[in-house]
Amino acid sequence: MSAIDEKLPSFGRAILLGSVFLVAASGLVYELVAGAVSSYLLGDAVTQFSLVIGVFLSAMGGGAFLAQYVRQRLLYRFVEVEIWLGLLGGCSSVLMFAVSAFADAIFPVFFYLLCIILGVLIGLEIPLLIRLLQAARGVSETLSHVLALDYLGALIGSMLFPLFVLPYLGLSRASVVFGLLNLAVAASAVPLLRQGERILLAAQMTLAMTLLLATFAYSTKWVGFLEDKLYQDDIIYTADTRYQRIVLTRWRDDIRLYLNGQLQFSAVDEARYHESLVIPAMEASRPAADVLILGGGDGMAAREVLKYDSVKTITLVDIDPAMTALGQTRPELLRLNSGSLSSPKVKIVNTDAMRFVEESRDAFDVIFIDLPDPDTETLSKLYSDAFYRLCVRRLRERGIMVTQATSPFFARDAFWCIAQTIASVEIPNLPETSLHILPYHLNIPSFGEWGFVMAARRPVAPQQLAISVETRFLNDATLHSMFAFGKDIEPPSPLPNINRLEHPILSTYYERGWSRFNE
Repeated sequence: MSAIDEKLPSFGRAILLGSVFLVAASGLVYELVAGAVSSYLLGDAVTQFSLVIGVFLSAMGGGAFLAQYVRQRLLYRFVEVEIWLGLLGGCSSVLMFAVSAFADAIFPVFFYLLCIILGVLIGLEIPLLIRLLQAARGVSETLSHVLALDYLGALIGSMLFPLFVLPYLGLSRASVVFGLLNLAVAASAVPLLRQGERILLAAQMTLAMTLLLATFAYSTKWVGFLEDKLYQDDIIYTADTRYQRIVLTRWRDDIRLYLNGQLQFSAVDEARYHESLVIPAMEASRPAADVLILGGGDGMAAREVLKYDSVKTITLVDIDPAMTALGQTRPELLRLNSGSLSSPKVKIVNTDAMRFVEESRDAFDVIFIDLPDPDTETLSKLYSDAFYRLCVRRLRERGIMVTQATSPFFARDAFWCIAQTIASVEIPNLPETSLHILPYHLNIPSFGEWGFVMAARRPVAPQQLAISVETRFLNDATLHSMFAFGKDIEPPSPLPNINRLEHPILSTYYERGWSRFNE
C-alpha cells in the first residue's frame, strides 16, 4: 500500500474534496454531450436522452460495485481512472462523429458501449474517494461532505453546459475541456503519491494531455470533415447553440439548412414550401395588417408576407437567437430571404413559441406556424390542442392560422392528427364554436409530398382565392388543386386521436409513419 492509503495529510484531504466537485461536473457533462450527439445523429431527443441517462446511471452503479475489488494503492488507481476518463470522455464526441461517418451501421453499438465504459469509470470515482477520505474523518462526516460536493458539482455542470459550454465551445471542444479537467484532478493528486508511482503516471498524463490538446486544436476541422461524410454537400457553416446544431451546406447554387440533422429547406425548391405556407392564408385574409410567424428564423416566410403592402407589422418568434442572427447576416440566407429580417416591419422575439402565445396580449390577422416536425414529444407540444387554443386566442375575429403539418403521404396519421387536433379547438362566445379547417398539400422535391392545415374563424372558399402578388411557383390553378386529396392520402378510418399535452400521441404517429420509409 502507498503512504497515502494509510494516512492522508490535511492538504491532501482538501485536494481530494475539491476533486469530488470537479469529477461530478465532468461526469454530468459527458452524459449531456452523449445525449446531445445521439439526438443529433439518431434523432428523437427525448428517447436518446432517456436512454443515455439510464445507461450511464446503470453503468455508474456497476462501477461503484467494482470499486470494492480495488483493495490496494487506492490513490494510484483513482489517478489512473481520472487519466482514462479524461482521455475517453474528452475524445468522446469526436469518436462518435467518426464512427457515425465511417461505420454508421455499428454506431448504436459503439455509442452505448462507450457510454457504459464512461459510466463505469465515473462510478469508480466516488467510492474510491470516500475510502481515501474516511481514514482521516469518520464515515458519516466523509459521506456527508462527499455527497454534498458531488450533488453541487453535478448542478454546476448541468448549468454550465447549456449556458456557456455548448454555445461557446461546441460539442467536440466541450468534452475536451472537461477531459482536461479530469487530467487536472489527476495531476493534483500525483504529488501525494510515492516517487516511483509519480513517474509512470506522469508519462500516462503527458500522453493523454497531448492527445486532448491536439483534439481541442483540430476538433472543429475534424468534425467538419466527418460531417462532410454525413451530408451529400459541402458544409459552409456549423454552430452548436443551446437549442440545436445548425448546419448550412452548398452544392453549386443549392443552399440547404439542417437543424439537428433534419433538412429545413433547399434553395432550389424552398419557394414551393414558403409560398404554399403563406400565400393562401394571406389571400384569404386580405387585407392583413398584423402577422405572427412562429418559427421561420431563416426569414423566408417573412419574405413572402412582406409582399403584401397591407402588412404593417410582422412579429417573428424563434427560440434560437443564433438562427435569427444567421438569417440577418449570412450572405447565402440574405439572398434567399431578400433581407426580410432587417425590415422595419419585422420584430424578432427570441423565446419559446408556446410561452409567447401564452403571455402575449397582441392580436393578429394571420398566424403562421413554421416549426420543425413533431418528431419528439417535446416538439409535439407545439402541435397540441392546448397550443392551438392559445394561438386562436391571439387571432382577430376574421383571423386565419396556418401550420406546416409534415407529409400526408409518409406520415399520414400524423398529418391528419394535426388536422383533427386543430378541429377540436373550440372558440368561445361565437355562434360557430369550431374552427373551419382546410388541409392542403403539394409536392416539394426535397421533402416529397408535404402538407399544411389552414384554420379560420369564418368559412373560407379556397376555389375563390386568387393570387395578387409575384410568385415563383404558385398560380391560381395550382393553389386551387392543393386542397384536393387522393385516396392514398385522404383521412384514414378511423381518424387519429387528438394530440394533447398530457398524451403527445403525435410523435408516435410521426415516428411510425416515417419509419416505414427509412428502414
